[in-house]
Amino acid sequence: MQPKRNLLSAALASAIALSATGVHAQETATDATNLDTVTVTGIRRGIESAISVKRDSTSIVEAISAEDIGKLPDVSIAESIARLPGLAAQRVAGRAQVISVRGLSPDFATTLLNGREMVSTGDNRSVEFDQYPSELINGVTVYKTPDSGLVGQGLSGTIDMQTVRPLSFSERVISVGARYQKNSLGEAAGEDPYGNRISFSYVDKFADGTLGLAIGYAHSDMSKQENQVGLYEPWEAVGEDWRPGVDAGTYYSGGIKALRRTGNAKRDGLMATVQYRPNNTWTSTLDAFYTDAEEYDTANQLEIHLGDFNGGYDRLQVDGARVNGNGTFTGGVARNVYPLVRGMYNHREDNIKALGWKNELSFESWRLMADLSWSKAERDELNLENNTQRVPAPVLDSVTLDFARNGFPQMTPGLDYSDPASLYLTGTIYGSGYGKVPHVDDELHGIRVVANFNGPQALPWVSDIDVGVNHADRSKNKTQAEGGTELGAQGDTSIAADLQYAPVNLGFAGAGMIPAWNVPAAVARYMVFNPTTTESWLIPKQWSVDEKITTTFVRANISTEIGSVPVRGNIGVQAQHVDQRSNSNYWDDSQPEGSQVIPISKGKSYTDFLPSLNLAFELPAENTIRFALARQVARPRVDELRASMDFGVNESTGEPGASGGNPELDPWVANAVDLSWEKYFGNRAYVAASLFYKDLRTYIYTQKRDGYDFTPQVDAWLETNGITLPPDLVVDKTGTYTAPFNGKGGSLRGAELTASLPLDLFTDALRGFGVVASAGFNDSDITILPDPETVNSVGSDPIMLPGLSKRVYNFTVYYENNGFEARVNQRKRSDFIGEIGNFNGARTLRYVEGEDTIDAQVAYSFAYGSALEGMSLYLQGSNLNNSRYRTYAGTKDRPLETVEWGRTWLVGLSYKF
Repeated sequence: MQPKRNLLSAALASAIALSATGVHAQETATDATNLDTVTVTGIRRGIESAISVKRDSTSIVEAISAEDIGKLPDVSIAESIARLPGLAAQRVAGRAQVISVRGLSPDFATTLLNGREMVSTGDNRSVEFDQYPSELINGVTVYKTPDSGLVGQGLSGTIDMQTVRPLSFSERVISVGARYQKNSLGEAAGEDPYGNRISFSYVDKFADGTLGLAIGYAHSDMSKQENQVGLYEPWEAVGEDWRPGVDAGTYYSGGIKALRRTGNAKRDGLMATVQYRPNNTWTSTLDAFYTDAEEYDTANQLEIHLGDFNGGYDRLQVDGARVNGNGTFTGGVARNVYPLVRGMYNHREDNIKALGWKNELSFESWRLMADLSWSKAERDELNLENNTQRVPAPVLDSVTLDFARNGFPQMTPGLDYSDPASLYLTGTIYGSGYGKVPHVDDELHGIRVVANFNGPQALPWVSDIDVGVNHADRSKNKTQAEGGTELGAQGDTSIAADLQYAPVNLGFAGAGMIPAWNVPAAVARYMVFNPTTTESWLIPKQWSVDEKITTTFVRANISTEIGSVPVRGNIGVQAQHVDQRSNSNYWDDSQPEGSQVIPISKGKSYTDFLPSLNLAFELPAENTIRFALARQVARPRVDELRASMDFGVNESTGEPGASGGNPELDPWVANAVDLSWEKYFGNRAYVAASLFYKDLRTYIYTQKRDGYDFTPQVDAWLETNGITLPPDLVVDKTGTYTAPFNGKGGSLRGAELTASLPLDLFTDALRGFGVVASAGFNDSDITILPDPETVNSVGSDPIMLPGLSKRVYNFTVYYENNGFEARVNQRKRSDFIGEIGNFNGARTLRYVEGEDTIDAQVAYSFAYGSALEGMSLYLQGSNLNNSRYRTYAGTKDRPLETVEWGRTWLVGLSYKF
């Protein structure tokens, strides 16, 4: 029997069992809009509000209230979300940027804003959470189990961020806040370590409480500081005399760099909500959200090629090579190397705009909701590199290497590289430089209509029924101009003093001082940079993907009793009709001049049926058992749906071949079952244990497949080349294509334990103290083949799921009494395989060492009636244990990146009128 029918049959069987009870449905249906009406103050009230959301939901959810958000030094909403049970963050530039839910990579989760799917500034569809200021988000609900009415749901989970609803407030609220911050790494290259955050919010009601207005603004200006040592990938077993002085079979990296990255990141965010409710029948809500972010940074780095390449002047010689018991090279002296001092500059601007207009009509026996939404994201980026070396060439050096240390790998050169006058922009062993100008835009239009009416008398266990349709039209486009930064008419030159910053200290890597300079100004003065999209290898990097998804659903909401046990939940089915298409080009060098660029357009349509069941059994003593069944999908990555390809024909064999994207991908599909036990103590506390199992029916990974149909490409090629081929050569219409394909899936399973406990439950002596703790344990039998076209450090054998940490822990201890608050949070996750973007723009898989970060806050809020009533003072610290980010190649004695972002301290105040 087919999996869809198995799941649907199980859901219907449960529904029939409920129907057989013959018990009248309860009349107290939960209104989802009530989740937005909770007003909270203080740590305890914030925790209790989140507990209330979790307890009242018919799905298995985790929640954060407005009081929790901002109570730790959260640069973005990602840090707040990452403290929830079963969720983990991956840091980028020291900030939590992407979220994994239940051990699956961020690709499997979707993100909503006020229930609406959002665009993204990246190449993919997954949201980069550092675009969302924590000060502008009022609450977050993470749905670990879906229901059929949840549109835009993900396979691992659905993260719904909510802004305020002004008509839920009983009185006007005006709040301002300011924080000043400092990074512990200190000033470097003219960039100070200081930053600031400013926020303002205004909520009020007018016209006798029928019109509500909420406005929020958040500004952040943060220093970017980073120390890093990186080794080239891949680590590989060298052959005889590949690296003189290193025995054959030794695992060895071909290069090393040490860098100090400095820069700045600014972000302005604005939200506004207008809510109008002239009577109990009609409510109209207009939401607007806008963020604009600009950041730049320069990596000032000393880089040394260790792979027997120095421009062809002499061979590498490694003296005193040290090799550990795992066959890994750990140190020695590498002679005849030709170091570079490089400036790697990145400038990025992002903005996101979103509008939503929801109208709700409510009558005695039915309700109608209509929602219009639009969002658009744009990203413009500039990447530049400057390469300098000592001249006249060659100026070869010896470098002492030590990779066995627990901290940063060490690289100590014999020569001094601190004098900018001795370093020249020239045709180095890596050329003079290169640059890229990527652009991404993503636009999404949506319309949703939902009707709710009372359940039929023939089905007394159904309290009401929702029927709805949602249509989403999305278009994502990417262009990427590139080109060399070639030396100008002046030829080889050092960089003038007026473009130099203060030198940076690479002493953490044993490398001493090196110069730092204004890279874009040096390119403008000394170099020629004319980026283009028309070179043959750049043609496939320009693409567009269009998706039209129509979702229809029916959901029966359950409220009944089985015996004496109250039961609530829902059962339903969602149908997703998808029409996906991509347009791009490929390059055929055999075509006449001006005709080498050939358009390609491909796509497909399909429909998925997604049944779901959620049941909550309310047992005595405030115990709740939850059970859920669902078929879940996750849409493929947008960049994997691109039609672009690199195509060619082997003229000796007649076999065509290509690599690229796949617009004909099906989604990830899983059948899921969840079981949860929750014990509540009112809304003050709870403990919970849950199990989940997902049977992934398919998984998307890059494969090299034979038999791919290249008929349109081969026909175009034969029109030009057919007459010049040998008469006995037959050109096949099918060949090998390396691209993302749907492959075999497998199972993912896990367990989660959670407790939120004020300690005065046990003794009054601990009044004010409390703990919130969670532990997640994940496992999977799914293995995937790494992308054969991408240089990676996970090998060619099957690997575990990217993003999967087998253990995720969160622990918070807090104290609150008479306006004084203190809180410490620790987040831990075990090792996982992460997806890292390299300079070529390709996603590279790397093993990431498990992280352990500690944040803390001390605050005091002045009491009601005092002269400073409404004011709160804060002292906050993030990454207090200076947790480093480390990646490695297979085993931890083969390091790739070791990154330090330092500690950040914040002091600030807020005032609420």
